[in-house]
Amino acid sequence: MGIMETKEALRVAEEADLDLVEVSPDARPPVCKIMDFGKYKYEQSKRIKESRKKQHVTQLKEIRFKTPKISDHDLEYRADQARGFLKQGNKVKVVVRYRGREMAHIELGQQKLDLMAELLEDAGAIEQRPRLEGRSMSMVLMPK
Repeated sequence: MGIMETKEALRVAEEADLDLVEVSPDARPPVCKIMDFGKYKYEQSKRIKESRKKQHVTQLKEIRFKTPKISDHDLEYRADQARGFLKQGNKVKVVVRYRGREMAHIELGQQKLDLMAELLEDAGAIEQRPRLEGRSMSMVLMPK
């Protein structure tokens, strides 16, 4: 409708039984639209809700080995579980727990974590290299 006085714009909006809504207050002159404000707010909330539905919140899933002496078959089974988590877009934390005298052979857990990373090369990449935290060693994989 072009540039007009505020009083004139309010009169036009009232005649059309609509609201005068200020869209851009920083512009010179300020930009306003004549619209149904309630409908505008409703559509805006629907757009925000729709955009939230499409977002995927990344979770950190954890896979634990109770001992570094885990068998190869069990390791492959856990790798398949982790592959599923990675395909869904989640990060995976793989943890090896050490019990008793197993702490003397930390390299066994390191080897198992390296083997796990090798099995999951197609689905994920290492985000955090294996590191020792107390009585457990962990690494984090992220989806490709």
